[in-house]
Amino acid sequence: MFLENTLKGELRIGWIEVVTGSMFSGKTEELLRRIKRALIAKQNVKIFKPIVDVRYEKDKVVSHDSNSVESICVGSAAEILNHLDGAEVVAVDEAQFFDDGIVEVCNEMANSGIRVIIAGLDMDYTGRPFGPMPNLMAIAEYVTKVHAICARSGNLAHYSFRFSDSDDQIELGEKDVYEPLSRAAFIKTQKKG
Repeated sequence: MFLENTLKGELRIGWIEVVTGSMFSGKTEELLRRIKRALIAKQNVKIFKPIVDVRYEKDKVVSHDSNSVESICVGSAAEILNHLDGAEVVAVDEAQFFDDGIVEVCNEMANSGIRVIIAGLDMDYTGRPFGPMPNLMAIAEYVTKVHAICARSGNLAHYSFRFSDSDDQIELGEKDVYEPLSRAAFIKTQKKG
């Protein structure tokens, strides 16, 4: 279990935490858990999500388990900097959908003393690194990789398998479009294709 850095006052410095994994692995649930703890500690928390994430509610980060928290919807990573207003903690969901500028934005926030918690898919539906996530993991002090359970084997799932025939890297969807698969199950689907 991840425990927060507890430095305060003059010793307080920011850092970056990345929560990553496949679809249905609990990334947003873990993000919400960390947000809740920061709110209990009476910290000023700002929560962001990309404008392209329209699966649930426009101004909320929502998990697959229907837990939610109010958020600010932004069109680019740079817009986050316009909404900080004394934030001590900044949480960002669905980071894979942001432009590469999210890496510098996160560094800038952490360097200014903000705790940055960022969640996103590590790989796309083809099993390749997704957007800025590899670079975010590289600069983060803490990386938590969560796993779903394979829909076919019951083993740990690392991949987000997509049922549709679309070649678009981004296709929003839930269990009607995606299922979590283990490496063995994912490789088996690739051999069929």
